[in-house]
Amino acid sequence: MQKASTKTLYDYWNTLRGARSAPDRRDIDPTRIREALANTFILELEENGGFAFRLAGSHLCTAYCRELKARSFSTLWHERDRDAIETLIRAVTEDHAVALVTFQGTTAINTKVSFETILLPLRHNGSTYTRVLGAMTALDQPYWLGVQPIVEQRITGLRLIWPDDVPQQDLVAEVAANVSGEPPFSTAPSSGTPATVFGRSARRYAHLAVIDGGRQ
Repeated sequence: MQKASTKTLYDYWNTLRGARSAPDRRDIDPTRIREALANTFILELEENGGFAFRLAGSHLCTAYCRELKARSFSTLWHERDRDAIETLIRAVTEDHAVALVTFQGTTAINTKVSFETILLPLRHNGSTYTRVLGAMTALDQPYWLGVQPIVEQRITGLRLIWPDDVPQQDLVAEVAANVSGEPPFSTAPSSGTPATVFGRSARRYAHLAVIDGGRQ
């Protein structure tokens, strides 16, 4: 986790949940994450099975130059990455993993900026299937951000974190296969092309850098 807003939200979520796999939506006190609030969002399940923004912080709306409330989350992503995002959300809502994603956003005139996104399971009416808590933060702050809207985004790296358990690398493999268009890969070190991403060992598959998940 590179950005303070990401770590703030994760630490608050982790403390709030206690021994549970996820905290309840009603437990969240926005004043406790004041410094991360402008980058924070909540997704809700739609009737079509996708997820849309229920709430979105001001920094997010500024980056896209539009209000994000009620807009689809998956359609923000390049069509090649949508299956991967949907698989990540299933890992969050069904298996209670934490998903950490980096992506590159591109504007209509091809200027680019990198972002970090975290997705966290959240209970609502006793279920974790209908809500996701998250934060999205630009890794840099180019002068044009908020003037030129992000119109396309591609995943550049991902990590699944299992706060209470050992890594479940098969899900990392499934997500990577969805992004690269290749079949699921072995998690052995010899698989893929070795790489280093943010100081961690990783493997490259197409444009994706896969970092094995594990305990924080």
